[in-house]
Amino acid sequence: MPRLQPLPRSFYARPAIVVAEDSIGKHLVFETPQGTLAGRIVETEAYLGVRDRAAHSFGGRRTKRTHVMYGPAGFSYVFFIYGMHYHLNLVTDGEGDPTAVLLRALEPTLGEDLMRTRRTAKTRCNLTSGPGKLCEAFGIRAEHNALDLCNGPLYLADGRPPLRVRRTPRIGVAYAKSWAGRLLRFVDPQSPFLSQIFRPRR
Repeated sequence: MPRLQPLPRSFYARPAIVVAEDSIGKHLVFETPQGTLAGRIVETEAYLGVRDRAAHSFGGRRTKRTHVMYGPAGFSYVFFIYGMHYHLNLVTDGEGDPTAVLLRALEPTLGEDLMRTRRTAKTRCNLTSGPGKLCEAFGIRAEHNALDLCNGPLYLADGRPPLRVRRTPRIGVAYAKSWAGRLLRFVDPQSPFLSQIFRPRR
């Protein structure tokens, strides 16, 4: 199989909302010594920086953990949460504007056997249907923070867009007050691999 080509930095150097929507249908690829893993992205969330109460950089917070978000677009932001899971984000916008896109769910397309050695999922749909699950399946950990997504081994590659992308509120951000209800989660509504079943807003 020929090597997939990483997307250029210009893909990431745009507003987080645009990147979050355009990432649906793209492939996350991780070339590892054990083999290459890939999955079609079906769910993302946008985090809009210093004004976004749900973002790690809200209010201009700048720590060792969030430092990469203040740099140029097109780098990975990996953080540890709940003392048990890693989450993978794409750094977006421009330098000094700490926004990011969380990858929430994937459809496995390459290396599924290797993913299963790391996950105890009972069904294929549960293998990468959540931000912690996809990081576990791909073997993404703290040492993969601040990787250049434009040069590999971890990168996004082009893929087939869905017929339609739908927007919903983000998951698990009730603490963000007025920001909790904003439609900053993007999904392929036809995918069975979502972390939470898509329900149209009434």
